[in-house]
Amino acid sequence: MSGRAKLQTVDERPALRLERRLKHAPEKVWHALTDPAELAHWFPAAVDVDLRAGGAIRFTFPGADDSTTGQVLTADPPREFTFVWNDDTLRWLLSPDGDGCLLEFTHTFGRGDPAIARLAAGRTATGWDVCLDTLDARLAGETHKPPENWHAPMASYVDEFGLGDGEVLEDGTIRFRRDLVWKPAGEVRVLLPDEPGWHVVHDPLEGTRVEFTEAREDDVAAQLARRHEQLDRLFAATHGVDLPDWPADRAEAMRKHYAERPTQG
Repeated sequence: MSGRAKLQTVDERPALRLERRLKHAPEKVWHALTDPAELAHWFPAAVDVDLRAGGAIRFTFPGADDSTTGQVLTADPPREFTFVWNDDTLRWLLSPDGDGCLLEFTHTFGRGDPAIARLAAGRTATGWDVCLDTLDARLAGETHKPPENWHAPMASYVDEFGLGDGEVLEDGTIRFRRDLVWKPAGEVRVLLPDEPGWHVVHDPLEGTRVEFTEAREDDVAAQLARRHEQLDRLFAATHGVDLPDWPADRAEAMRKHYAERPTQG
C-alpha cells in the first residue's frame, strides 16, 4: 500500500519520509533491501555492499562509466539499514505490522545549501514512489510499470511542498528558483522567455535549475502569481508538456496565496 511522501526538516536539513505497509515478513523485505541481486529489480542504481556498519557501499547507474561510493552506517537485520550516498543519508526501518511489516524510509539531503537541496524534493519523492511501488510488486512476484508521464507526479509534489513558490528578497527583488531535474542547460535556455532576469544553473550532482529575478511591482501578489504560472509552464515544457493557461479561479487563488503571506507586506 502506497502513501504520499512528506517533506520534513531533520537537523536543519530537508528530508523526505515515505511509508509502505507491506504484506511480507520483515525478513523477506530485509533481503530485498540489502541483497544486490534483489536491489537490481527496484533500486535506481546497481549496488555492491559490504553489509556491516562502516562497510563500503557502491552505486553504479545504468550506462555510467564510473560509480560512487558511500558508507553503511547501520546494518541491523531485519530492522534497520542506513547508509550515506553522495552526502545524503538513506534510512530504511522495518517493524512488524500484523501479518506483514511497516517500511519507513527517510531520505535526508545532506549536501550544500538546504534551500537549494530542498528544491529537488519533488522529483526525488516521485522517484522513490516508483522505486517503492516496484519493490512492493517485486515482493509479490509481480511487475510494476513506471509512469510514462513523469511531469504530472513531479508537478503535484512541487505544488504540495510549495517548491514552486516565489519570494521577495530584502532589497525588494522577487526571486523564483525551480528545479528542472537533469535537463541539459542548452535545452532549457532555448525555452526561456526573451526577457532579462532568467538564469540556468547546472550542477553534475544537483541537476539543473532555473532562477528568475526582477524588481518588485506595486501589486507584488499578482506579479508573483503571474511569474509562478510562467515557471509552471516552463517546467512542463522541459518534459514536452504544453500546459494550458491557468483558469481565472486558479490565478486568483494563487494571487490570494501570495497576498496572505506575511513576507509580502
